[in-house]
Amino acid sequence: MRVLVVEDEVNTREFVARALREAGHKVEAVASGRDGLLLASSEPYDLLVLDRMLPQVDGLTIVRTLRASNSNVPVLILSALGEVDDRVAGLRAGSDDYLIKPFALTELLARVEALLRRPRVAQDHGEATALRVADLELDRLKRLVRRGERRIELQPKEFALLEYLMRHRDQVVTRTMLLEGVWDYHFDPKTNVIDVHISNLRQKVDREARPLIHTVRGVGYRLGLDAN
Repeated sequence: MRVLVVEDEVNTREFVARALREAGHKVEAVASGRDGLLLASSEPYDLLVLDRMLPQVDGLTIVRTLRASNSNVPVLILSALGEVDDRVAGLRAGSDDYLIKPFALTELLARVEALLRRPRVAQDHGEATALRVADLELDRLKRLVRRGERRIELQPKEFALLEYLMRHRDQVVTRTMLLEGVWDYHFDPKTNVIDVHISNLRQKVDREARPLIHTVRGVGYRLGLDAN
């Protein structure tokens, strides 16, 4: 897989790049946000590993710019900023994962592997490529979501989360199910990554419409017309 590492601290950049190469990936590494954004905008990568605090262009700006241009490349942010608000800001900017410095190499590689496991379109096995619940429609092939006549723009992880909920319509899905089914990685069970993405989905999907995403207190979430 082709990975771009954008990290201004030389030791960290070399450490991460070397580890990824030893894991079998083709790696390009740059030190500035401007160079990182230029490469990420013009070259096809399977994954971006970004420091958050970068010279010239910061990591969150890179992510927002890529998402605004409809890029769905997975993004892993590395940052010494580890407070809850910092992590939430990173996820809301459009990143798929957020790893706090200092980090263990084994965890970095595990998160990279999880992000590189892309879901396959299994048409040959009869898997539906278009899903519908009430007036909410999701097209997996075109990567489009609509609520009635309104088109909804979703970040890649939000799209995957909504797809999972729609595939389990009218069923209660637990936080563990969502972590394993959408993130494909065993996060700290206390993480609020699900809460952040569910909140974002509600703002986009249920805005000015009958609520479809419901919280089942103490258990998880449910997508359907009725709250009960």
